Amino acid sequence: MAPLDTKPSGAAKGVWKSGKGKGRHTPKGRQFTDEAQAEIARLLGDRPRRRDLLIEFLHLIQDEHGHISADHIAALAVEMRIGQAEVYETATFYAHFDVVKEGETPPPALTIRVCDSLSCEMAGAQQLQKALEDGLDASQVRVVRAPCMGRCDTAPVLEIGHNHIDHATPEKVQAAIAADDTHAHLPDYEAFAAYEANGGYAKLKELRDGGDWEQVQEDILSSGLRGLGGAGFPSGKKWGFVRMNEGTRYLAVNGDEGEPGTFKDRYYLERTPHVFLEGMLIAAWAVEAETCFIYMRDEYPAVLEILRREIAALEQAEIVAPGYIDLRRGGGAYICGEESAMIESIEGKKGLPRHRPPFVAQVGVFNRPTLVHNVETLYWVSKICREGPQVLNSVEKNGRKGLRSYSVSGRVAKPGVYLLPAGSTILDVIDAAGGMADGHVFKAYQPGGPSSGLLPSHIDDVPLDFDTLQPLGTFIGSAAVVVLSDQDTARDAALNMLRFFEDESCGQCTPCRAGCEKAVKLMQADKWDTDLLEDLCQVMGDASICGLGQAAPNPIRLVIKHFADEI
Repeated sequence: MAPLDTKPSGAAKGVWKSGKGKGRHTPKGRQFTDEAQAEIARLLGDRPRRRDLLIEFLHLIQDEHGHISADHIAALAVEMRIGQAEVYETATFYAHFDVVKEGETPPPALTIRVCDSLSCEMAGAQQLQKALEDGLDASQVRVVRAPCMGRCDTAPVLEIGHNHIDHATPEKVQAAIAADDTHAHLPDYEAFAAYEANGGYAKLKELRDGGDWEQVQEDILSSGLRGLGGAGFPSGKKWGFVRMNEGTRYLAVNGDEGEPGTFKDRYYLERTPHVFLEGMLIAAWAVEAETCFIYMRDEYPAVLEILRREIAALEQAEIVAPGYIDLRRGGGAYICGEESAMIESIEGKKGLPRHRPPFVAQVGVFNRPTLVHNVETLYWVSKICREGPQVLNSVEKNGRKGLRSYSVSGRVAKPGVYLLPAGSTILDVIDAAGGMADGHVFKAYQPGGPSSGLLPSHIDDVPLDFDTLQPLGTFIGSAAVVVLSDQDTARDAALNMLRFFEDESCGQCTPCRAGCEKAVKLMQADKWDTDLLEDLCQVMGDASICGLGQAAPNPIRLVIKHFADEI
């Protein structure tokens, strides 16, 4: 055996002391700079370092720097005491976070997102994007395609920074760049003082002082109100399901209005946000929710700012305690419109839909019973409580009761949101929107977003309501009506819809992830292989985890059925 080193301790050098050989200068794993650590600490300030706030913290970094570097990810992981892999996989799941690896060049300071949804494509979005790419310096401005921004009534639309430009043109973009106009513009809306002066929150206070939640639930049920995010479940029934569970309960508002063609929630929030907020607080009172989470899509920066201001006003007026309403900002992921994926995102994770059962009424946010409602549903809860159930159930047309907010876009004269009887047909909707646009002849329509596919113009006498369209192989969904004319082709419209699903699939399940990709390839052929496409549709519908993959085949099947001459 070799003799021990008997030199004085100052002279003895093991590899772990010298840093040579296999010794380490640093701990294991990716390192970060002191500057990054200080920057993360500054951005987070005195906010609690809770795991569920990860997406909020990623937004802080993205807003400040225009990207999220590997240095930022490493420092944020240490600050939050979680793994860097968790931070990285969450950041890269959402489209609005630009993750820059070591050695990569960060994107330019300014990004222009051009909407490529069906309504915008029909209005010339592809030509607009190409004109911008050819006319702008790519080192200064990045031009990218983006899914629906919920402004289909003013197509084509783009977002420059956080400023939406309606009826966009290259000239409007150049003017905005020259003026450094990259921030959200707030519309005129009814603020807290005006709403309260008109009797706002009186009903909420009355109920809190001794109201009967079961009576309110009965009013909601008798009104006929059903979930207006698309599922159509009777709204009042959810309350009992949540209340039967003991312990802490939550309310989560699904404001991720990502179904292309849908913009009704934005329409109401940009005009009368407190009608929605009072409805939310009434529902929270009914189920004794400890916290209200509002999950709002990042594509609505003006709505987010309105809600921040008006929630602060509610806290100032002591209608809610500070922090009782927790506003969360989405990251650009359509899948988070699915309620369990939204809950995963509220918890600061990737928005992957959960397997059910259990349902969110039992196991929701933080594994606690959670009442989930859509924005417009809560808007009507407020109206029903103030005006009575007859505000909906007294309206009848074609054997259907109630009202529907139709988001109407495409080849009509006056695109917009139209509140019509639930028994309205497509001809009624087109008539409300000023008829067809000049030079266009009605050919087809999308009754409820791309998930509902396309129907031909000769099917024009069916009420656009819950339960009436299922015999036709479609559904009303969120009532996103896009009208096509003789200048459009159904096969191109269906391809646009499937490209959207391909891009927005969360990738969790193979039938949806691989199915959407395969469908897009098959649909680009000159002649469709209808037998193979039908096999693919069957597998996607039967085996996908959530509604995205289950409904994605609808555009394919309906084009094969009604527009066979095009394929």
